[in-house]
Amino acid sequence: MVDASSPSDAGPPDARQPGARQPNAGQPAVRQLDEPQTAAPRSAEGVAGRVLNWFGVDSDWERVPAGRVAYRRDLLLGACFAAYAAISVELGRSMGIFEGVREPLWLIMLLAVVSMLPLAWRRRYPLVSLVLVYGMWLAIGLTISAITVLMPMQILYFVALFTAVAWARDRRAMLIVVSACVLMMFTWLIWMFAVQQGIETLLEEFPTPADWPGLVEPYLASLIYQLVMNIAFFGGAVVAGQMQWNAARRREQLADQAVTIETQAAALTDQAIVAERVRIARELHDVVAHHVSVIGIQAAAARRVLGRDPALAAEALVTIERESREGVAQMRNLVGTLRSVPDGGASGAQPGPDGASRAPEPGLGDLPELTAADYDGLDTTFHRVEEPAGAAADVPAPMGLSLYRTAQEAMANVRKHSTARSATVTLRVVRDAAVPADHQFAHGFAEVEVLDDGRPRRGTSGSGLGLLGIRERAVTHQGVVEIGPRATGGFRVRMRLPLPAPDLVPAVSPAEQMAKHTAEQAAERAEPAAEGRPEAPAQTLSATRSEVAG
Repeated sequence: MVDASSPSDAGPPDARQPGARQPNAGQPAVRQLDEPQTAAPRSAEGVAGRVLNWFGVDSDWERVPAGRVAYRRDLLLGACFAAYAAISVELGRSMGIFEGVREPLWLIMLLAVVSMLPLAWRRRYPLVSLVLVYGMWLAIGLTISAITVLMPMQILYFVALFTAVAWARDRRAMLIVVSACVLMMFTWLIWMFAVQQGIETLLEEFPTPADWPGLVEPYLASLIYQLVMNIAFFGGAVVAGQMQWNAARRREQLADQAVTIETQAAALTDQAIVAERVRIARELHDVVAHHVSVIGIQAAAARRVLGRDPALAAEALVTIERESREGVAQMRNLVGTLRSVPDGGASGAQPGPDGASRAPEPGLGDLPELTAADYDGLDTTFHRVEEPAGAAADVPAPMGLSLYRTAQEAMANVRKHSTARSATVTLRVVRDAAVPADHQFAHGFAEVEVLDDGRPRRGTSGSGLGLLGIRERAVTHQGVVEIGPRATGGFRVRMRLPLPAPDLVPAVSPAEQMAKHTAEQAAERAEPAAEGRPEAPAQTLSATRSEVAG
């Protein structure tokens, strides 16, 4: 309640008017123009429907309770306002506000402090808090009205009404309770203005129009001023509370939509991957079936004519060799549609007879050379961060390969699709699980990050398979990926993979295990040759397998 007759009268500022109202979903359709007699009822129904819709009366959404942290803050707010009320009573007594009040000071202090207690559960029980606040206000106003004009009391009335509108879960009950409280307050204001201030006082002070200080009758001017100010006071609290409720509903709807969009995008991505893999599997089956069938037929023909016509047998063997090479080349091209990364990027890679690289799979040790490569004048920098020193040696080879391929793809994208003039590649390997911030990286992590300072180059959009491959590699190792533009400009590609527990790291690297396995197989093949087999055919067979495998 705002009373202009008190020297301590000062209410909260006016709230903004509500924004555009949404049309009522249940509003009837527009009727034909030959029914003018129903125009007025339809207009009234439309306005009422829009008002109820704006207040969320028919909405299925309920605002989630604030939670324990908010409830503790409300308790602190109630305690602070109780202290504020006690101080205001003493200051009001010193200003003479309670002159002529017969009640003792302790009772005035007690009533002011108790009035603030409903603030302690204003968001837990918003409607109950509102009824208690306005019920005590009416009781105090009828007995010791001087207490109601104190500033803490004015703020209390505004906050209680605002909280009830903003946090009430039952919107119909909210409208009923708020309407009853506001109607009761305005009724009390009219009664107070008519009885306590009285017409006689103003008429005695300004008996004739010549004595009026302004153009409007003093009693009428006071009545209009009180009415407008209290409408702004109570209306501002209601409008501000409803705007906050609508904003909370929109935020949750947007969050739900974002989750739905993300789920649908993931489902579409999975569908695209499955469809692509099915297509490749079908084509791979056709390629293998064709070439293997030709090889089988030619091998049978060569076996049958080997003794009678060596030239014809040699021709069949040439066909077998050609078909095997073509089959391997086609399979490489087919699988390359999934991974379009250049081969032979590692140092010392020597091409084989068919043009393919024979170098071992690259790893973290090849990142400096990848960064130092000439990328059409692109200024590149490499940084290595290890905690503790030498932690990169604990990174498994498959994980190192994924990190290397990520950096390689990112650098290729910078060169092809960006206007960047400089790029930075950073390798971080942290083996420190003293206080793990995330269970996923409890034993440390290995991370590669590529940053550039450019913008997307027009007309160079790629297929997106490279970035999709980066995400698939991260999923394989249970890692996380961050791909996107930076707020300060440029683009970021970052992959972080969790390191295994120290006792799970193999003592021998996968490359060493593979080399050992290959040596054992070669030794097993050499044993029959030492027992009397001709060595030349064995060497020829070994070379042929090597070429086909390449």
